[in-house]
Amino acid sequence: MTPRYGAVTIIGVGLLGGSLALAMKARNLADTVRGVGRNPKTLDQAIALGIIDTAFQDPAEACQGADLVAVCTPAAGVPAILDAIRPTCDPSTLVTDVASTKAVICAHAARTWPAPSRFVGSHPMAGSEKSGPEFATPSLYEGCVTIVDASPGVADARAQVTALWEAVGARVVPLEPEHHDALVARTSHIPHIVAGCIARLAAAAGDVRPAVGSGFRDVTRIADGRPELWRDICLTNTAAIAEGLDALMRDLGDVRRMVEEGQAGALEAFFQEAREARAKALGEP
Repeated sequence: MTPRYGAVTIIGVGLLGGSLALAMKARNLADTVRGVGRNPKTLDQAIALGIIDTAFQDPAEACQGADLVAVCTPAAGVPAILDAIRPTCDPSTLVTDVASTKAVICAHAARTWPAPSRFVGSHPMAGSEKSGPEFATPSLYEGCVTIVDASPGVADARAQVTALWEAVGARVVPLEPEHHDALVARTSHIPHIVAGCIARLAAAAGDVRPAVGSGFRDVTRIADGRPELWRDICLTNTAAIAEGLDALMRDLGDVRRMVEEGQAGALEAFFQEAREARAKALGEP
């Protein structure tokens, strides 16, 4: 059944929050959308673009009487926001977030929100290196995988959060928060770190523009993301990222040795294994 909400509160009206608001409006899923932000100019812009109907700077005030609350801020700030809005959320209010890390946030909510929990962590695998309400689009979540907390304690609310994401076009995959963080460390967080390292490596060589091709642009595109967002991701998924970086550095050490020693056969085998590993990760034959 397609969900329908009276008042929806979006905390953070940038790309992800703004796109969720537009997607819900385009599908007639909400009567009114409230937007919360720290910057009045950004809120005014969101109103002018038709993303939100009313603007607030106080999250707790904006959540009074809301049927749905979506926290769309960088990960490190989500627990504090949940603490701020908990007293003003009705027992029936459905609450979710869109942060790229889940274990810290979901554990905090499980400790602090009353049972049965109405908070269910989400992570839509959508977005761009661009940010701000001007980049929001109602089609952002169409066909995107959205991870939803599979913990037993949120079963009832999870069904409702799943229905929300499916209503805006997403494909929902349930995962335990710790498993989620371990996987996305290797498929999202470490690739972003690597993109930053490659961009810095090139810049250290001086003016490389004459030698920049599509490969460099493709590999480093995500390095143009918001620094504070990726800072928070690293600070809320430290163990999984550190473990993955250790494995990556071992691989890089092996490749360095192959290059230095001119191991043609080993290098070819490495690149062949890399092709096969990419195909496996993408589910390609």
